[in-house]
Amino acid sequence: RPAQRQQTDDFYRPRVGIEAGLSVANTVDSYDANYSTDGILGFNAGLTATVPIIYPFSFQPEVLFSQKGYKAYTTDGTFTQRNNYIDIPLLANFRLVRGFNFLVGPQINIPVSSTSTFDDGFTVDRESYYDNSSNKSYVAGVIGLSVDLHQTVDIHGRYVLDLSSNTYD
Repeated sequence: RPAQRQQTDDFYRPRVGIEAGLSVANTVDSYDANYSTDGILGFNAGLTATVPIIYPFSFQPEVLFSQKGYKAYTTDGTFTQRNNYIDIPLLANFRLVRGFNFLVGPQINIPVSSTSTFDDGFTVDRESYYDNSSNKSYVAGVIGLSVDLHQTVDIHGRYVLDLSSNTYD
């Protein structure tokens, strides 16, 4: 007869890991309802940790490289902006039921570089910014859900909302 495996809840075990994923980013102008853009695909990757505090609450800090931006269509052509950031989410992780978590917290966004491309159908102009001495970091809010697929693997979805202006100028 096979030995029975003991089911244990490893909630109180701190974890450190690698995170990677896809992002869909877009921008809106909260002062102009007619301003419309399309999202662009990017990626994010970095390190994550989960520190249990008291059941069902854990602290989940992360450091991520992240791509964001948008695409705008005008009568003169297509404008695309891709921004690269170092994101530092400081999340509260609440276990709703075993294997299902709710994430919420602030995120610090530090701009690294930005590339703007304009395509008028004949020529493509590209301009990149790497000097962020005049730029500052800003704060965003994060809300999301996480599903544990295994003790060491989870899949999650998050919505990040910038709480301040994110322009280079």
